[in-house]
Amino acid sequence: MQTDAVEAQPGASADAGVGQGMSGPELVRLMGAFNDVTTRLTRTHEALQAEVTKLRGELREAHGQVERSKHLALLGEMAAGIAHEVRNPLGSILLYARMLQQDLGGQPEQRLIADKIAGSVQKLEHVVGDVLAFSREAPCRPLAVGADELVSAALSAARGDGPEWMGVRVVVDVPGDLTLLAEPEQSQRALVNILRNAAEIMHECGTRGRERLIEVGASRASLLGADGKPREMVAICVKDFGPGLPAESAGRLFTPFFTTKRAGTGLGLAIVHRIMDSHGGRVVVRSWQEGDVAGGAVAELLWPAGG
Repeated sequence: MQTDAVEAQPGASADAGVGQGMSGPELVRLMGAFNDVTTRLTRTHEALQAEVTKLRGELREAHGQVERSKHLALLGEMAAGIAHEVRNPLGSILLYARMLQQDLGGQPEQRLIADKIAGSVQKLEHVVGDVLAFSREAPCRPLAVGADELVSAALSAARGDGPEWMGVRVVVDVPGDLTLLAEPEQSQRALVNILRNAAEIMHECGTRGRERLIEVGASRASLLGADGKPREMVAICVKDFGPGLPAESAGRLFTPFFTTKRAGTGLGLAIVHRIMDSHGGRVVVRSWQEGDVAGGAVAELLWPAGG
């Protein structure tokens, strides 16, 4: 068997088939292009990492919202049973207190005792009413509602002549073209609870020498749905200039009967949470600050966008 031998030609280059070498300027341009591509890839990678971190945070928050909703639903069932058992004897006590008030019309000192009994019973009735409102699974039939209309109705219902509203200025900045899907009565109650809470906090705890101010605004937002896709939402924010949230209270704000105020049932925010949950929305309460100066608290309520 014969083998053909190929004799190397003098001066032949091993990479002659690959190409003729690159000049200095061409090599500089190639390295510049390579660096540009590397920089763009690095930036894209960092942006993707930031987006993944953001989505993971939103998923954790959504999971926590679901778990909290389940917990509140169980508490609501238990509270409803207790409230119904308490309401009947309270009605009887109030009836007898009214009868005593009439019988003791000519005895001021004795009537004062009957007045105190009736007043205490009415306070307990208010607590029972809040418990039932928290536990009630009201049907949610959302309608297209203007954000400005909802805020206006809630402000009219929330503002009273009590001391907590003395000297309070309310600034509203809600665009007229924002429409959300909401059950009007329930959504108004949620906003009323938030507004009253802001006024009461500033009345009880002060404003660090600042004006007693509540700012109400609205804007478009998005919320990660259960399917992992963003949903169009409308956010209404209520911002106060009180002391803000104590760090130890941040995780308990929506716990029934927990309150940082001297008075109140501790059910206001729990009721707000259940209302927003029934709408497929969300409520978030946090402290805010401007630079190094501590601000107050801000509550953000999100409804599905309408229209």
